[in-house]
Amino acid sequence: MKLIIADIISLIRVRQWYKNLVLLLPLLFVGHLFVFSETILALEGFFILCLLYAAVYVFNDIIDRHKDAAHPEKCTRPVASKRISVGSGLLIGSVLLLVALIGSYVLSRGFFVVMLVILGVNIVYTFLLKEVLFADILMIATLFVLRAVSGAVLISVTVSPWLILCPFFLSLFLSVGKRHGDVVLMGDKAAKTREVLRGYTPEITSGLMMISTTLLIMSYALYCFLSDHRFLLLSLPFGLFVVFRYYYLITSGSDVARHPERMFRDIPLMVGVFLWGIVTGGVLYFSTLLQIIF
Repeated sequence: MKLIIADIISLIRVRQWYKNLVLLLPLLFVGHLFVFSETILALEGFFILCLLYAAVYVFNDIIDRHKDAAHPEKCTRPVASKRISVGSGLLIGSVLLLVALIGSYVLSRGFFVVMLVILGVNIVYTFLLKEVLFADILMIATLFVLRAVSGAVLISVTVSPWLILCPFFLSLFLSVGKRHGDVVLMGDKAAKTREVLRGYTPEITSGLMMISTTLLIMSYALYCFLSDHRFLLLSLPFGLFVVFRYYYLITSGSDVARHPERMFRDIPLMVGVFLWGIVTGGVLYFSTLLQIIF
């Protein structure tokens, strides 16, 4: 029983659910974190988004099971290793998808529409653009933005241009780093697991990392500079440290590049994230905290 539960947890990739935390960005940056009703609503939306992506992960593993079997790391996935059958996977994925769509409809009609868009974009990505050079990472970045937009729609706040730019370039940075890690790990064999990796040479991924890193830093720096919270600029050094540290992990051959969820094991990176969160939260909520305390 323990083995079956562990396989299901692996199948729905609970370890990657942290990516959906981007849904909470609108709640955080509009200063509504202490609005209890909106916080609960956003957390419910986060859980539903996790279920939707769990279904997407299951269906992707079924579609890619033969290619995953040839990958040195992905071959251990439950479907690729045949620990979970295709039929069982289809049943699990279908139930998760149904629950996610019904749950999103109950929460908000607008949120339900965004969930449908996310599902549709994932289908286009999987069947049309997953093996198209550059289009694959741009689609992943677009999906990352849609996660953030879903959070804004859920709590009925305006979608800021920065809510689009910053998550987009952050995802682009992470996606390029993952491509770089795959190419460095497998070399000429990379194309056997994914045809698109044939075009991602170390030279190209290195150049793309420089571009995406620059765009990410510039977009966040401009947001801080133009924000109504002038002291948000104080968070910039900590944000830069986090980006630089992650860039170092990618270029030094760390497995974090291929498995971003393992970034939590890197203490300097996590300290940087914690300090960035403290400074950012302090700037955004200082006056609110004073009101609560006094």
